[in-house]
Amino acid sequence: MERIQRVAVVGLGKLGASMAAAIAARGVEVIGVDVDPRKVDAVNQKVPPVYEPGLADMMKKAGDRLSATTDLYEAVRRSDATFIVVATPSQADGHFSLEYVLSAAQTIGQALKAKNEWHIVVITSTVSPLSMDERIRPYLEAVSQKQAGKDFGLAYNPEFIALGSVLRDFLNPDLVLIGESDKRTGDLLEDFYRRVVENNPAFARMNFINAELTKLSINTFVTTKITFANMLARLCERLPGADVDVVTAALGRDSRIGGRYLKGAISYGGPCFPRDNLALIAVARQVGTAAEVAESTDHLNRELNRWLATLVAYHRPPNGQIGILGLAYKPGSDVVEESPGLHLAQYLAEQGLPVIAYDPAAQANAQRLLGRRVEWAPSALACVERADIIVVTTPWPEFREIPAEIWQRPSSPRKIIDCWRFLPELATLAYVTYIPLGKGGIPVPQPLSMPS
Repeated sequence: MERIQRVAVVGLGKLGASMAAAIAARGVEVIGVDVDPRKVDAVNQKVPPVYEPGLADMMKKAGDRLSATTDLYEAVRRSDATFIVVATPSQADGHFSLEYVLSAAQTIGQALKAKNEWHIVVITSTVSPLSMDERIRPYLEAVSQKQAGKDFGLAYNPEFIALGSVLRDFLNPDLVLIGESDKRTGDLLEDFYRRVVENNPAFARMNFINAELTKLSINTFVTTKITFANMLARLCERLPGADVDVVTAALGRDSRIGGRYLKGAISYGGPCFPRDNLALIAVARQVGTAAEVAESTDHLNRELNRWLATLVAYHRPPNGQIGILGLAYKPGSDVVEESPGLHLAQYLAEQGLPVIAYDPAAQANAQRLLGRRVEWAPSALACVERADIIVVTTPWPEFREIPAEIWQRPSSPRKIIDCWRFLPELATLAYVTYIPLGKGGIPVPQPLSMPS
């Protein structure tokens, strides 16, 4: 039986390194490829090249089945399938750049030209609709002088993962999406995933354009759901006795809706959701239609960051120091891209307000962006002790370990704005004014203006 026995994974970033380790741990030989020799050396020494929970243990399980090289040509020659997992940065118009994909495709195409065996090229990086048919396929065929679907396989196979849980999400997908050049390629990929993943996911196999559109549609629908819950949270805050958690818990029990991502809080961020939303908008504009729901979702999400800054400034005591706990866009990650905590720090600093911030994983990344515009606390305890008002923007578990006596200050009670209602026990403490977002009766400025 024809099977994929050895794969190359091009791009050893957060997704690529985790994919490579997980596939190897499940018994398939993997050759990781990256242009950065430091990442290659790290993988060969069984040291995680990126921050991702559980990656070190997964690399140990992978053992000798996982290796890495900077030689992409040789990796393609020695493998049955090559997964391209490189960055596709967003361009000014919202579309994704294919610069790094096509750079990898050039070497892959050259290797395919010299290779007689059937080989599958898998694009895992998120790309804009029409990229596969109009740019990637023609480019690979031109370089290799071979035809996709006849001489080699080509697939679009994006992953649906979240940083901080990449390994779990990759090994336990709800859906495996495969855009395929031909049935042989789709069959081989489906067989590969059935051997690698730990659950029994649904498989959706289709042509390239439908797969490209499906990837963007799924993430855009999720962001719409998040934004709807955030809208409810703002509504509840103005209605005495209202509680967004009670409302969304009931909503989630309706099978037509479901409870995932219905957590009314603050804006969504990260490297995928915001840009996938913008990409869908860009595609609609490109073909002469509109994506009003996606446009409204993006607009409301950005306005929510400014609203939070306004709320914090409103509650700040005269001459008070503002503490921000959490700069990563989510717990379990060091990524600050489109992070609510980072946006909050930026907005407040731009208004000349004193900010001290702390994050257990993302502090170095935030420092590179904010520099000396904010003060950096060496620990969560130090951030709380030196602040007069504290905003919990990322629900890191370690924040629950801050002793009650640190939060309390008899001389001048602290205000705590808990964006995720993560620390409800603070409501019982003396000398603390606890403000949980999403609950009725919290003091909000009237009218609610937005900083420019």
